[in-house]
Amino acid sequence: MKQSRLMSLVEVVANVIVGYGVAVVTQLVVFPWFGLPARLDDAMAIGAIFTIISILRSFLLRRVFETIRVGGQFRD
Repeated sequence: MKQSRLMSLVEVVANVIVGYGVAVVTQLVVFPWFGLPARLDDAMAIGAIFTIISILRSFLLRRVFETIRVGGQFRD
């Protein structure tokens, strides 16, 4: 069964929110191990930058693989 567009959107939003939260918490834990300051506002800004990059990367890869699939190389 194919996933509806609405459920795809819900999945993407949930994934982005969870990923952002994991990134911020990870920075707050890991940065001190390397002697870097672990301020919440910095971690949130850095997390936002990497989240945007991740969304763009995921979108571009999805489009590449969809182009390959439609082109006939990976038919089900």
